[in-house]
Amino acid sequence: MKFHQQKPSSLLAPFIKSYWMIENAMAEGRQHVQRIVPTGLLELSFYLKDRPLVSDNKKQVSEKAVVTGQFKDFFDIRISGRLSLFSIYFYPHGLALFLNIPLKELQNQTIPLRFLVKSLVGEVEEQLAATSSFQERIHIIEGFLLQRLKMQHNRVHHPRVMHSMALINRSKGMLDIDFLAGEACLSRKQFERIFQEYVGISPKQFLRIIRFQNAIYTKSFKKDISLTELAFACGYYDQSHMISDFIKFSGQTPGDYFSQCEPFSDYFQE
Repeated sequence: MKFHQQKPSSLLAPFIKSYWMIENAMAEGRQHVQRIVPTGLLELSFYLKDRPLVSDNKKQVSEKAVVTGQFKDFFDIRISGRLSLFSIYFYPHGLALFLNIPLKELQNQTIPLRFLVKSLVGEVEEQLAATSSFQERIHIIEGFLLQRLKMQHNRVHHPRVMHSMALINRSKGMLDIDFLAGEACLSRKQFERIFQEYVGISPKQFLRIIRFQNAIYTKSFKKDISLTELAFACGYYDQSHMISDFIKFSGQTPGDYFSQCEPFSDYFQE
């Protein structure tokens, strides 16, 4: 298996967390099942060879180029054959700058890119498939994204959402919605509407996901922390509150999750 990851150029760094690519060939008759949990990030993926099967039909990968919106619970993907995947992780506020729809319309779904972007999608797919070079694929997709960025003019609330995201990140999700609305100079109702439009999920749901990701992140460098200590460190009322969120987002209790998975937060870790 070959795995590559890289940060974007400076022009796209405010919107994109990273590019990554994986090349893998499963032996004939073999398959691998991967549990996918909510990360708080959005993703544009190009499947250049075989596509995986997904347990949730709304997230089924139906075409080569797909956009995955915010999702609120876990699902499984089944990988077999030859996997060649090139993907872009967008920050929660980042993808809105490249599309002309409210991101809440993508919630809990995987949508073909051509349904959202009418031009150049086929050309980009062909160019990505024609090279196996990670650097060349980054060059191709950055040209496409920079062109999309120039076309967007109607994102007047983006600075407010970016400021809110900075506050959420600094606090690791441990603040309340009324405070965020006040910092954005909006009523709570206005803030919730704008947040869903730009991020794709309600502030309450997003903060739950960020606390969940922070628990994974904290466990990754505090290996011996107890679950009770972890719960309080990450803003949960008590251990049962954290257990409830882990079951919701991963299908497992924290104890089972950490015994089976090496802790790694896609949101917080570089």
